[in-house]
Formats: sequence, C-alpha cells, structure tokens
Amino acid sequence: MNQLRYSLFVLIGACSYGIQGSLIKLATNAGFKAEEITAAQYFFGLLLVLLVVLFAKRVKLNIKQTASLLALGVLLSLTGVFYSTSIEQLTASVSIILLFQFTWIGILIEAVYLRKFPSNLKIISVILLWAGTVLAGGAGSDNITALFNGKGAVFGILAAVTFSLFLFFSGKAGKGVPTIQRSLVTTAGGLMTVLLVASPAAITEGITTGAFWKYGLLVGLFGVVIPIVFFAVGTPHIDSGTATILGAAELPAAIIAAMLILGEQMTLAQMAGIILILIGIVVPQWRPRKKAHSRHLSVH
Repeated sequence: MNQLRYSLFVLIGACSYGIQGSLIKLATNAGFKAEEITAAQYFFGLLLVLLVVLFAKRVKLNIKQTASLLALGVLLSLTGVFYSTSIEQLTASVSIILLFQFTWIGILIEAVYLRKFPSNLKIISVILLWAGTVLAGGAGSDNITALFNGKGAVFGILAAVTFSLFLFFSGKAGKGVPTIQRSLVTTAGGLMTVLLVASPAAITEGITTGAFWKYGLLVGLFGVVIPIVFFAVGTPHIDSGTATILGAAELPAAIIAAMLILGEQMTLAQMAGIILILIGIVVPQWRPRKKAHSRHLSVH
C-alpha cells in the first residue's frame, strides 16, 4: 500500500508539471515572453517554498547534500530551456515526442546503474508509452521531415536526457533532508540556472506589470512547487524506472489541461494515445501486488 501511495505522489507531480504548459500558453497569449514566464516561474516557486520552509523542520546541510540538490534544480530548469528551444525549431508535436524519449532513456539509465536488464513489464510499459506518445502528440508522416532539423532534434533529445536524469536523481539526492527543505534548495538551483539564461531586463520588466504576479504564482505553483515537492516525497521510495514511467502522466495531463483551460479539441487519436499511456503507467504496478498475493497464499 505504501508503494502505491508513493507512486501516486510521483503521478501527481507529473500531472502538475503537465498542467503548466496551458498556464504558460495563457501567459504568452497575454503578451509575456517565454523568458519572462520562466523567470517568474522559479522566482515565485522559490518564494512559495520559502514561506512553507519557515515553519517546517530543517537540518544543517553538508556540501554534498547542497550540491546534489542544486544540481537537481539545474536539471529540471534545463529541461524547460531545452524543450522551449526545440519547440522554436520544430512543431510542438515532434518536440513532445522527442521530450518523451525520457521514458526509455530513464529505463536505460536505471539498467546501467543496477547492471540489470529491465523487467518484461517495464519493457512492455515503455512500448505502450512510446506508441501512446506518438498518437497523443498528434505527429503524422508530414512531421517526420522536421526531425532533420538538427538543432531542434538535438535540443529535444537533450530535454529528454535532462528530465530522465532529474527523475533518476530525485530519489537519491539530499538523502536525510526534510522534503520541504530539499524542495527549497532544488528550486534555488533552478532559479540560478534561469537567471543565467534570462536577461535581467526580462525579470525587472515583468515584475512591474500586475499580470506578471498572477501568472507567475500559477506557473510557479504548478510548474515548480507541486512537482518538486511531490517528486521529493515519492521518488526516494520507488525505483527510478517506475518513477520514469509514472512521469509519462505529464502528457495526458497536458492534453486534458489544454482542453479544459484553453478550449482545445481532443482528437480520437489523442484519446487513444492517452489510454495507451495510462495502460503503460499501470502495467508496472501489477507486479508488487502479484508478489504480495503469492506471499499471502504461501502463509496459508
């Protein structure tokens, strides 16, 4: 039961990260630039976590713990930077398919780390996730030629690599550090990265407008606070391969959020893709229950 609960935490984090796409679209429709939104996302994300950490348990961090958690924030923010660059060069459907290569990359990283071949259930899950991503992403044969755009393809794959590394190290970085304190340092690492990428003018100009605060708070909550906190709670208690598979919930959440928030239409192909992704997410959860059931029978 605990395993299922921690998996649910990761699932919520992934869904929240998917919702942020629609919120960013609302902000861009309101006239804000991508770098302004990204800066606001981590700025307000850090403020929100800081408000909570003041009343939460804290411990003294050593250099290794601090460095690993800052690096975690760097990986998450780089994912956003690389993905945005990919979208500038390619269609959104191709970019999302490239980003979602993190599913098999994450499984591969885990296999190399454990020196163990992935289980049959995980392989089946990745196949279902990949097929579902192609359908849900809405990519057809006309978009295949877009992959020959070297810059866009490279940055799309880089986004996949950094996100898979983020999921892999989420359960390993800052062990022994309370969840909220972990989230604070991770968010600080993300903000540091964004400040290196975004121009100071993007931040100062954005803060002077009232709408910046509204969108910044929303994107900061759904794109930083909830994902980082829930990943911090769940990932230390499940294997990284399962965390990677659960992370695929981001795409169905993004499509459903676009339909509810932006009024976009969902196609039959996207619906079929979402169903395949959800099946792919559920598949690895069957094994623990089966083992537990077998142990129960052996006792009786």
